[in-house]
Amino acid sequence: MNFVDLEQVSLRYGEDADGTLALHRTTLAVGGGEFVAVVGPSGCGKSTLMKVVTGLWPPTAGTVMVSGREVAGPLSIAGMAFQNPTLLPWRTALANVMLPLEIVQPHCARLKREWAAYDAKARDLLARVGLKGFEDHFPWQLSGGMQQRASLCRALIHDPTLLMLDEPFASLDMFTREELWLVLQDLWLARRPTVILVTHDLREAVFLADRVLVMSARPGHIVAERSPAQPRPRTLDMTYDSASVALVQELREHIGAARVTGN
Repeated sequence: MNFVDLEQVSLRYGEDADGTLALHRTTLAVGGGEFVAVVGPSGCGKSTLMKVVTGLWPPTAGTVMVSGREVAGPLSIAGMAFQNPTLLPWRTALANVMLPLEIVQPHCARLKREWAAYDAKARDLLARVGLKGFEDHFPWQLSGGMQQRASLCRALIHDPTLLMLDEPFASLDMFTREELWLVLQDLWLARRPTVILVTHDLREAVFLADRVLVMSARPGHIVAERSPAQPRPRTLDMTYDSASVALVQELREHIGAARVTGN
């Protein structure tokens, strides 16, 4: 059984026919523990797709199923990370990472009673992404890449079965992005959540994903699907081998065609 299922999903912003149609009859399926990347031209509805899957915005038409249930509101089983880390400036890195534990059941009911275990778990996550020793630093004391590492930890602290990533590395320099690709790959291999990554970076998509889905221009729908062939764990050198370069070029051509024709 698929973990995420969208069947003929449309979403129009606004209450009348003049509203913006962001998604149109979008259908996709993501298996449990699969890592899927979604690419496409700007404004094609990639971020809207994220909102629909996580229940932040109800579809105008069609059905959205996650873990065998129709999505009727925000999902507590989902972890999310965005282009901007959105860390709370008055909380330390450790306190930011632990924030979901104060909100999401069943963790919030257990947090006081099991504080030591949760604290150790958060510290372990920070150590895994190279932030050991920075637990008590505030966001303004961390570089952009370090803030994004903490944001990834926050998205994972409550053991989500679904991880939604909306261009989480787009604002970082190339070298920091590549470092975080490796960090994310390691975290995913260790935990195997279902991941949907929205990105404009085709190398990133090919490096990280089991499948890459290409969306059309708005109103968005899936127009192509490709599966990188490289075995895991992947190395950065693999992004420059002939198969990866050819796949990136093919994806680029699909997106270019989508921008011109709309499908």
